[in-house]
Amino acid sequence: MDITRKDVEHIATLSMLNLNEEEIEGYTKDLQNIVSFAEQIQEVNTENVAESAFALDAYNVFRKDEVKESFNRDLLMQNAPSSNGVQYQLPPVIVD
Repeated sequence: MDITRKDVEHIATLSMLNLNEEEIEGYTKDLQNIVSFAEQIQEVNTENVAESAFALDAYNVFRKDEVKESFNRDLLMQNAPSSNGVQYQLPPVIVD
């Protein structure tokens, strides 16, 4: 499948992009390279290859959900530059 200048112009129109001549030529070459690479991949014989979602064996590592003792809040609050006794108080970070 060849990507033509007309294809790129059509895609640009659908995407509401205003491309200049240099960009149209560049995107035409880039899209043609992408399509050529996809066609090259389709030619690979995968008849005896098992389907896989990942290149490596991937698995989730689960742990038991156990209740454990937490940190001592009073000790943590001693390190806070400002607190209300229950949580750290920080200056606002969102600026108008």
